[in-house]
Amino acid sequence: MSSYVRMTIRHSALRKLSQVFFALLVFASLQMNLAGANKSPNVLFIVADDLGWKDVGFHGSDIRTPNLDKLASGGAKLEQFYALPMCTPTRAALMTGRYPLRYGLQTGVIPTGATYGLPTDEWLLPQALKEAGCARTRWSCS
Repeated sequence: MSSYVRMTIRHSALRKLSQVFFALLVFASLQMNLAGANKSPNVLFIVADDLGWKDVGFHGSDIRTPNLDKLASGGAKLEQFYALPMCTPTRAALMTGRYPLRYGLQTGVIPTGATYGLPTDEWLLPQALKEAGCARTRWSCS
């Protein structure tokens, strides 16, 4: 089997995994909403570019991060999300549940004034959370 075929199979499997993860995240949000007697869950995503595993207190670091530690102890931690070396591909993956390669966003940062990015008809995480009952969403991807 050629390396190209192996890589294509691997990327296909990883793409399916990311889509399953995204679907599970939406499902979990919906279940939390239903279990909360019409009370919207509090959902907070923190994505830190270039943050190392042991750069936070809740992973045993010498670096003190008491506020992050408190948030981590009282909620769900998504610890298997792989960040890319730049913000654009990482955020595209988080917002869509798909690999940034699908959109051509894997190699750089979208500069100010650029006329490209995610397709406007793409279903994004804020839309999924809204459908799951999160009444208000506020996003800052800067």
